[in-house]
Amino acid sequence: MPRPRKRLTGAPGPDRKGLSEKRPKTENSENTSAKLENASPQKTSTSKNCGKNLSNYWLMKSEPESRLEKGVDVKFSIEDLKAQPKQTACWDGVRNYQARNFLRAMKLEEEAFFYHSNCKQPGIVGLMKIVKEAYPDHTQFEKNNPHYDPSSKEDNPKWSMKSLILF
Repeated sequence: MPRPRKRLTGAPGPDRKGLSEKRPKTENSENTSAKLENASPQKTSTSKNCGKNLSNYWLMKSEPESRLEKGVDVKFSIEDLKAQPKQTACWDGVRNYQARNFLRAMKLEEEAFFYHSNCKQPGIVGLMKIVKEAYPDHTQFEKNNPHYDPSSKEDNPKWSMKSLILF
């Protein structure tokens, strides 16, 4: 039996229900399973061969244009990733609990879309792969870093990051 397909969901609208709502089968769906909406809006999937061989993708958003936070430019674009050694970088500075939980849920070798946001032409600009499991984000402990969090403790860090490679 094929696994349910997951898809990107948006905010509920007037004719849509919440994020973790099941969708009913259509009348002409003899060999298709019910589609489940994904409770994690950062993860999308595509199907090949009518529901077989599912591929999952995460959506990783970054701001490619300069923006100062506490006097430090926090921009990060796909060009910045390309310039890194072996085109590999850590995804640090995430300070949203839901986004942090999504980072922790990502598994090695899973793929992610690199998405430029808050810019003139927002959209997907590349494809990345997860190359390291979640680990503590070092920026939460650096007092001169714009992502410093004084309430986070080294023996019980609040924030995590991932390492990604462009391909």
